[in-house]
Amino acid sequence: MNAENIEYSGRLNVISYIIILVVAVLIGRMAYLQIYEGEHYANLADGNRIRIVPSVAPRGTFYDRNGVMMVTNRPGFAVSLLPLTEPISDDVINRLSILLNVPKEEINKKIDAHVGFDPIRIKTGIGPEIFSIIAEQKDLYPGVVVEVLPVREYIYKELAVHVFGYVSEINDEELEAKKDSPHKYKMGDIIGKAGLERLYDMELRGEDGGEQVEVDVTGKPVDVLGKKYPVPGCDLHLTIDKEIQAAAEKAVDETLVAVGAKGAAAVAMNPQTGEVLAMVSRPAFDPNLFVGGISSKNWNVINNNPNHPMDNKAITGEYPPGSTFKIVTGTAALAEHVVTPEEKIFDSGKHWIVDKGNADGEALGWINFEEAMAHSDNVYFYEMGNRLGIDRLEKYSRMFGLGKPTGINLLFEAEGLVASQAYKRRVFDEDWYLAETFDAAIGQGFNSVTPIQAAMVMGQIAADGKRFKPYLVKRIVDPDGKTIKEFKPEKVSELEVEPEYIRLVQKGLRGVNKYGTGASVFRGFPVDIAGKTGTAENPHGRDHGWFVAYGPFDNPSVVVAVIVEQGGYGASSAAPIARRILDAAFNLPTQAAVNNTPEKKPAENKPAEDNNKNKNTPEQPAVVNQAPPAGKGNGGNANGKRM
Repeated sequence: MNAENIEYSGRLNVISYIIILVVAVLIGRMAYLQIYEGEHYANLADGNRIRIVPSVAPRGTFYDRNGVMMVTNRPGFAVSLLPLTEPISDDVINRLSILLNVPKEEINKKIDAHVGFDPIRIKTGIGPEIFSIIAEQKDLYPGVVVEVLPVREYIYKELAVHVFGYVSEINDEELEAKKDSPHKYKMGDIIGKAGLERLYDMELRGEDGGEQVEVDVTGKPVDVLGKKYPVPGCDLHLTIDKEIQAAAEKAVDETLVAVGAKGAAAVAMNPQTGEVLAMVSRPAFDPNLFVGGISSKNWNVINNNPNHPMDNKAITGEYPPGSTFKIVTGTAALAEHVVTPEEKIFDSGKHWIVDKGNADGEALGWINFEEAMAHSDNVYFYEMGNRLGIDRLEKYSRMFGLGKPTGINLLFEAEGLVASQAYKRRVFDEDWYLAETFDAAIGQGFNSVTPIQAAMVMGQIAADGKRFKPYLVKRIVDPDGKTIKEFKPEKVSELEVEPEYIRLVQKGLRGVNKYGTGASVFRGFPVDIAGKTGTAENPHGRDHGWFVAYGPFDNPSVVVAVIVEQGGYGASSAAPIARRILDAAFNLPTQAAVNNTPEKKPAENKPAEDNNKNKNTPEQPAVVNQAPPAGKGNGGNANGKRM
């Protein structure tokens, strides 16, 4: 063999060895992949043909205190896209946009924001006609599925909407805010947006289930391989009484029409426990409109309403309390011994220091504490403010719990405002004047309260000085019927006032409905009721009308607070509503023919400069018996300015 053949043979051997080595490596790699990594790659292959389709858990049900179902779920349909390993075609997006009347940009936005393998929910609440089209034309809608979802249903529509709240699809801001939540929220989730739905969203939402769905190369479902059933959310058993709530809303709606007003709020609660029996805010809205995504037309109607239907005025509305504040002033005056219940003060129609008086210049002559409370006499309570001074009025306002939220289990509760020297100095950098003490004493000026706070103040008098935290949920019950959390009455404070003085205030409030400013409305009422009218000045229109009440007088189980925005006198607008709420609370037949006009206009908080000009009323000494001289004990000086 010559040298060339030997050299060629050597090269061939090298190439042969290399080929054998490459084949051996490939065989080894194949064996490794088949034996050692076989299960892993089998799972990956399955991943290309199997999708996990979540099954949404139904939200928990709401029941009233008597077990009446008020909020539940109904079956509904949603059109969704199953995530594919390849981009969703523009043809499918265009067809869906036309079929569902959803802008193409909105569909693309949902696709771009989507992560994971959950369906991309395009539209919920579709009708059977859409379902039929997609089912019959599967080839035109590859990757499109129709999910069966539990859809929130508010059975009585706007009834108690501000208590329940509403649900809707989570938005980008909410998703970002909930990124650290124990529950992993994702785009397309339905969440509570307001009220109890929002506050107890975690408890209500349950645990989603799902199906293992086999799909073909186009993403079309062909088989269900496995299923995990969803676990429903927990139920809320509420303190609300459906019948009282319905009666309260009907009374408010009909009265608003009768008096030509647009806004109102009402609260009914048990003063001995804090349980809220009814809560009304007007105007309202139907929460069912939000469940499947509210239309632009409906949203504009709600959002552009100048009376703010989405606000819960019962806890967010801040109003001057008007003469309902005389409960605080009267309690303070007795407890601080600046007046005795027997002392008579002469009401000439206006006070002798500051030119402020009664509504329409009315003069009641010599009156004592009980008569002044029953007739809501301004001059008498101006004098109480004069003797107490603003600092003691502030002290008792805060003792009653004003100036801070009540703590009810709803979000965004307002604090209200207690009139004080510190507030005026901080906000206006001005000194305090005696005239402002007069205003504060009758619930005007800087004072503001929410309806729930007004109910709280009246409730403390009803409960002999004890204050209970208002609450709306009695217990939370899991799907197995086990109570996982129970709410019980929580006493938060007690008035530092001798019981005898509270009883004197109670007696005066009882006189309101016997012979005072509320007597004409409650004439013939079979239950002994204590009450207080109020009319709060409003710079933007007619005065606001207030009425607070409790009963039965000897063993109170219900306290009611009502405000009618721009309703005028409280005895004419708010008191009739309160009566109808009490009718329902005590299972009484509604008195259709109630005279809503008081026999005489109540002597409430109208400034003298508006009502007493050119009145030739004889001046009389205001102080008799053992009362301190006018202007003493309040830091006032000759010109009425507080130093």
